[in-house]
Amino acid sequence: MKNMRTPNVDRRHFLKGVGVSLALPTFDSLQSGVAATAANEAPKRLISIGSHLGFHPQKFFPTDEGVDYTMSPTLKGIEEHRNDFTIFSNLHHGVGGGHGAVHSFLSGVKKSEAAGFNAKNMTLDQAAAEHVGSASRYPSIVAGLHNGTDLSWTRSGVRIPPVNNPAKLFQALFVESDAATKQSERVRLMHRSSVLDALRESAGRMERKLNAADRDKLDQYLTSVREVEKQLQMSNEWLDRPKPQSPISKVEDIERLHVEEMPLFYELLTLALQTDSTRVATFEIPMGFNTSELELGSYHGLSHHGKEEGRLEQLEVVEGYFMKQFNFLLNQLKEARLFDSTMVVMGSGMGDAYKHSNKCLPVVLAGGGIRHRGHIACPEETHRVELSNLWLSTLQWFGVELESFGRSTGTFSPMDLT
Repeated sequence: MKNMRTPNVDRRHFLKGVGVSLALPTFDSLQSGVAATAANEAPKRLISIGSHLGFHPQKFFPTDEGVDYTMSPTLKGIEEHRNDFTIFSNLHHGVGGGHGAVHSFLSGVKKSEAAGFNAKNMTLDQAAAEHVGSASRYPSIVAGLHNGTDLSWTRSGVRIPPVNNPAKLFQALFVESDAATKQSERVRLMHRSSVLDALRESAGRMERKLNAADRDKLDQYLTSVREVEKQLQMSNEWLDRPKPQSPISKVEDIERLHVEEMPLFYELLTLALQTDSTRVATFEIPMGFNTSELELGSYHGLSHHGKEEGRLEQLEVVEGYFMKQFNFLLNQLKEARLFDSTMVVMGSGMGDAYKHSNKCLPVVLAGGGIRHRGHIACPEETHRVELSNLWLSTLQWFGVELESFGRSTGTFSPMDLT
């Protein structure tokens, strides 16, 4: 396998690669329609980033605790933001299954167990998106490389696939549809609404004939119907509202699935928050992707390193690249003056890919205007539920009035997110 290096990735190279001719400016203030808020009442925002294969634990976790901890090799990529993030260790959800449990990272609940929970396996980002509602054009944006990592799930247990083409994400954010396309979309929304009306009427007639168990199933079904109705209403509300002015002049719609797209995605997601097109964004890093300039081998293969020194060195380069781009995102948020109003979650549902372990998950919390605590190592006896507790505290920080989330037993006591 070739020796790998971390190239100096030129942002303008990516912009030109999708037909973009202008650099992205920094805006002092951008507000859109009814979603605008007073400058001193900045809306809360949430970004969630998940990698399917996690990080090599011995390189990721610090060996000591507190604010004066020694920076680990992997975390050195974000060392300039040391005072603005907290690293957590000994957290997981108490679920297993290797690759088959990674999707529970932001929910605490595997899909196979979802029926036993009121909110199914709804994820952190989608709970926040429900709270946002129609305040922004898109309640949430889910993006990622290739096919993603099944990171985002709705209340009805439906997975949201990621947008994996930066050009399509740009189009959704800034390109206005013509009159004919808008009219076609309006007709489609009206048709879906009439279908839902018919389904609800039919369900109402059926309900009195059902036993208790079947009524519960029907109630779950109607919950899904109500969710779709809310989405239709939001789509109708925003259909004729102008999109924000684009800082980018042109985008060529091409399909590319390279890991080098990460900085472009992060720029576009920052712009989505900055223009208040959304307040909730998610980015997924799968266990397989293509590469052009960066000399990456098989990411999945490197994660099964067998403790071979050469493979571990190459894996460190890959994970270093991910962290470099995470650092880029944090800088983007600070430049856009969004950092203190944006909580950034970064981590994985895989604790140690070499062992296929879903324990001791890598978790970083950045921004949000809170007092960060360096490295928090949770006690072994509580780590099974504390990650769901952390998600509950994050949602309460966001403004969501919930008393429980996933497998939570309360809020995250070692850290105050208020």
